[in-house]
Amino acid sequence: MNIRLLIIEDDDSLREIMNDYFLFRGCAVQSAENAEQAMEILQRTSFDAVFLDINLPDGSGFDLCRKIRRISDVPVLFLTARTAEADKLNGYAAGGDDYITKPFSLPVLYAKTETMIRRRAGISEQKKYGPVTVDPGKKTVMLAGEQLQLAPKEYEILVFLAENAGHVYSREQLLIRFWGYAFEGSDRVVDDHIRKLRKALKEYRDLIHTVHKTGYCFKCSEED
Repeated sequence: MNIRLLIIEDDDSLREIMNDYFLFRGCAVQSAENAEQAMEILQRTSFDAVFLDINLPDGSGFDLCRKIRRISDVPVLFLTARTAEADKLNGYAAGGDDYITKPFSLPVLYAKTETMIRRRAGISEQKKYGPVTVDPGKKTVMLAGEQLQLAPKEYEILVFLAENAGHVYSREQLLIRFWGYAFEGSDRVVDDHIRKLRKALKEYRDLIHTVHKTGYCFKCSEED
């Protein structure tokens, strides 16, 4: 795969290592050490993927990602030493596609990049979660052989919970993930979408499990 990459990283040593590795893998690579340089490059050049450090000398990578989203739908993968879940959710809410923490494996980063690009291009394999089958390329969900009619937000919530099966997310976490920190409405909007999602799942509604006073998780039994 001939990949065009933009690396936005202020650590000179890490940026050089990444640049050399991806050039060796046959990628076309450009780099920037701050947000201003990155936007100048993005306004004149298109890329297949962007690696974006969260801590930049002239601003936050989250803010830069939001600016990128105003001009491009290029896949963005956050690179950061931060491990807090809130940071990951903020990254997704800002428009990021994936997240990898430092230190990281360059082969793993390359594999994640290929997956992001294929997903964005619609070239992706179906994924099965119990009785639920997701086609990320077509953004469709099959349930026991029947295609579900889901609103975009319901689809995103279902896929997110399924990909993180067994992990419990609070209303606040889901609100940040799908509506962002700036959302001014009630966190009950999460409950409303969960209710609609369960209605669509019909007899499989219990796949979306409520953990009392904690939140929601995707839970399929061993026999599914």
